[in-house]
Amino acid sequence: MITIKVSRFNPEKDKEPYFESYEIEETNKMKVLDALNMINDKYDADISFRSSCRAGQCGSCGVKVNGNGTLACKQEIKDGDIIEPLNLPIIKDLIVDRTPYENKTADLELELNSKESKKINLDLSPEEIEETKKVRTCIDCYSCLTSCPVVKHFGDEYAGPYFMRYLSKFQFDPRNDNDRLNEILSEGIYDCTSCRKCESVCPKNINNYGDAIEKLRALIVNDGLGPLDAHKGIHKSVKETTRSVSYPEEGGFIENYNKTHKSDKKAKYALFTGCMVDYRLQKVGYALMDVFKANNIDVDVPEGQVCCGSPLIKTGQTDLIQELADKNKEVFKDYDTVITICAGCGATLKNDHPKYGSNLNVQDISEFLIDKLDYSKMKEVNKIVTWHDPCHLARGQGIKDEPREILEKIPGIEFREMKHPCQCCGAGGGVKSAKPEIAMTLAKEKVDMIKDTGAENVISICPFCQRNIQDALNDEGLEEIKAINLIELLQEAYADET
Repeated sequence: MITIKVSRFNPEKDKEPYFESYEIEETNKMKVLDALNMINDKYDADISFRSSCRAGQCGSCGVKVNGNGTLACKQEIKDGDIIEPLNLPIIKDLIVDRTPYENKTADLELELNSKESKKINLDLSPEEIEETKKVRTCIDCYSCLTSCPVVKHFGDEYAGPYFMRYLSKFQFDPRNDNDRLNEILSEGIYDCTSCRKCESVCPKNINNYGDAIEKLRALIVNDGLGPLDAHKGIHKSVKETTRSVSYPEEGGFIENYNKTHKSDKKAKYALFTGCMVDYRLQKVGYALMDVFKANNIDVDVPEGQVCCGSPLIKTGQTDLIQELADKNKEVFKDYDTVITICAGCGATLKNDHPKYGSNLNVQDISEFLIDKLDYSKMKEVNKIVTWHDPCHLARGQGIKDEPREILEKIPGIEFREMKHPCQCCGAGGGVKSAKPEIAMTLAKEKVDMIKDTGAENVISICPFCQRNIQDALNDEGLEEIKAINLIELLQEAYADET
């Protein structure tokens, strides 16, 4: 038997929605829609919900399961699942009024047209057809809008991934000459944190961020309408120094480390530090080298490596990316594996640089270390910790299990999972610098989850997540809870070995 909770609401008699729990027999690969039908049959519950095609084609059965938008006909039911309606006015139980989104679609005039009312050219090349296909398979289930953390709090300002995809469909269509870039700006294109939650819940696997939002930002910059003022300094810094942050007085980690540790013998592995560890979080770099030493792992820290370009790509400033990719390709060409210690750097080297001709073998530090750590050498680290999944690690690289496995094997660590560890903290996509109110709001929601675990530390592998979460912890008067890199925890465990 499994137990699930279903949100109930009848406007004729209920003041607000409430949950009812139901027990049903567990069957292999039962879908949410099957479970709802079973509940109605078993309990005469009369739960109201929409369904039509039962094949994931119509989008009518969209609901929330454990806070994420999905199709009831495609999502498998699990013990403890919580089923709710989408984030729209409720008609009854799981049936919502879709009029607000339909009205917005009409207001935006989301249709193929010519502003000069001339005959539309219907001739497309195969390449143009293939490009427009990427965002044309939407079935209007609204899962992306329901799951977007920014829409949840700033829906009046940010139209959300569904509408950005819709706008991009016509902006990129060569048959349409109605320029929508100013409209796209006014609908909050720079409010997106690049968390890719919309992609992960989309039943049609539409990459709303990469194939719509990211390309729209680049088009806005190329057209001279962007980027935002807060992002211009990043481009200037990378162009002048190859780093996205300013040079520290004490010097960078790479140059200082190599003054005393550079070897004539080339190692098999090389560390890609990223801008933050090189210029801002040198302590993380030294912590990592201590961990390598404790486990007899030889790793080079090559000089000449430059910014991966992630903050430039995320803000639409792509003119420098080819040069950056070429430089890093040359620096790391002779190494078997390139190790990253920043989720954003890892995702960019893996997903973006191949488009520019660089196909390095890149591993996040957690996937690199998972089978190389000697746990017998560790001392006990008596702490209660929780884990925050960086968006660019969990969704950008598909890495979730490895960091948790490492945490659970450290002696003395009590690992407590927070409610939604994969929920975006708000730091990415240029939002932290340009839209700090969005970043702080999302981070404070994360802080509430961290606080509920009773953890002393929130662990992650992303300097931007750590900074944003720590800012929110401090703002909430919880300075005693520290956001730290997984490597710093490992350094503590190996303190007697280094």
